[in-house]
Amino acid sequence: MSTDSFPKTGAEYLRQVLRAPVYEVATLTPLQDMPRLSARIQNNVQIKREDRQPVHSFKLRGAYNMVSNLTEAQKKAGVIAASAGNHAQGMALSGTKLGISTTIVMPKTTPDIKVDAVRSFGGQVVLHGNNFDEAKAEAERLSDLHGFTFVPPFDHPLVIAGQGTIGMEMLQQNGHLDYIFVPVGGGGLAAGIAVLVKQLMPEIKVIAVEPEDSACLKAALDAGKPVALDQVSMFADGVAVKIIGQETFRLCQEYIDGHITVSSDEICSAVKDIFEDTRAIAEPSGALALAGLKKFAEKHALQDKQLGTVLSGANTNFHGLRYVSERCELGEKREGLLAVTIPEHQGAFFEFCNIIGGRAVTEFNYRYNDDKLANIFVGVRLAGGQEELDSIIKDLRAGGYPVADLSDDEMAKLHIRYMIGGKPSKPLQERLYSFEFPEYPGALLKFLSTLGTHWNISLFNYRNHGADYGRVLCGFELQESDLSEFSSHLRELGYQCKDETDNPSYQFFLS
Repeated sequence: MSTDSFPKTGAEYLRQVLRAPVYEVATLTPLQDMPRLSARIQNNVQIKREDRQPVHSFKLRGAYNMVSNLTEAQKKAGVIAASAGNHAQGMALSGTKLGISTTIVMPKTTPDIKVDAVRSFGGQVVLHGNNFDEAKAEAERLSDLHGFTFVPPFDHPLVIAGQGTIGMEMLQQNGHLDYIFVPVGGGGLAAGIAVLVKQLMPEIKVIAVEPEDSACLKAALDAGKPVALDQVSMFADGVAVKIIGQETFRLCQEYIDGHITVSSDEICSAVKDIFEDTRAIAEPSGALALAGLKKFAEKHALQDKQLGTVLSGANTNFHGLRYVSERCELGEKREGLLAVTIPEHQGAFFEFCNIIGGRAVTEFNYRYNDDKLANIFVGVRLAGGQEELDSIIKDLRAGGYPVADLSDDEMAKLHIRYMIGGKPSKPLQERLYSFEFPEYPGALLKFLSTLGTHWNISLFNYRNHGADYGRVLCGFELQESDLSEFSSHLRELGYQCKDETDNPSYQFFLS
């Protein structure tokens, strides 16, 4: 496989897409109508069902296109990849189809369902390291040691061209599309679709969609080159990439028409939309592009347009659906979360409910703490979105109730709502931190030995929603003189963390 044969120009990419032998293993997936969502946002929405691939994601296309183009010597030596998810399964099936020995290095934290899936498709699994970077380093070491060809998940011209076959199919299935929305992680899918579409129907706008807290393409566009993010959220783990590829960025920079970022709650709302219209259950990264489509259409007041998007994968962990179910109403602005201070006297709750009116209360958390005032955590069902929530807040303040809107407060939604009433019995010099805990044996022990043996832990709440990491909220008794040493220990720990001491929901309910 000579690098001279790799596509470089748009025309060369088009030729490579047309020649890609992906249909030896992949399926031509439907472009399905979404009638409920289309009626609601007044545009015709269609979704490309890549969850219908044999490996339940689009990754099979790029993996097969590269592996099938290897020389006979490379095929005989075998291939290797590092992945915790969809690329691993695409590689395993591609190797089996072509009779090539395929090794996949996966982090030790990878859920059993994904490891078992790779083995079922014929891949040899090596479990190594506690994260993707450690797994990738081991894959590269084994590649050098045994002469395996390393197949990257996105940043290779043949992988990009394989993903571009999705764009070809979408144009054949609906040649009247006005916009195509594509998810971005490492950029292989977005680059492949964009370069293909712009060769054939340049009038179609291709819009890239990223999570707000994993936006490596946006960072690269702002800097003019790929740059590494300090950290990425693992909620949509299929697109949790710190730095976009060199070639994928070059193509996205040239061919993408627009860019938008979305929140985790907006992704959850899109998962629900997909289920209601298709009965498919998308993984969060699989629903990412639809979340961007909805937000872009509202922001730009699109109406009566032909909008296409990609359901890029459905390899979700079942237990993760609990989180999606909890958060989708917030993502649709159909629920508001408020912290309200009410007087502690008989009939006060009745008076509060009169102001709320006939609206459904979805959640109400309260515990007696003071003779004069009570802080309540309340969820309210909304029919009129943010405008209705603003009206409720205005009415409550007019009625003399101090109120804070917690609908966009991540800590309130993830931890505080489950801890109402847990105030300390005495004043504390307390600082609050949120952590992302890797889900591997010894993670908690490492946390406690690094931090807990030096400072008293005054609060602890752990939440896991089926992902390979958990969310922890932790309070420490700290003096000002402790902060420098404490910060040093945080760096030694190496877990993603954030100081939450000034968070309003904490001040309301727990401090």
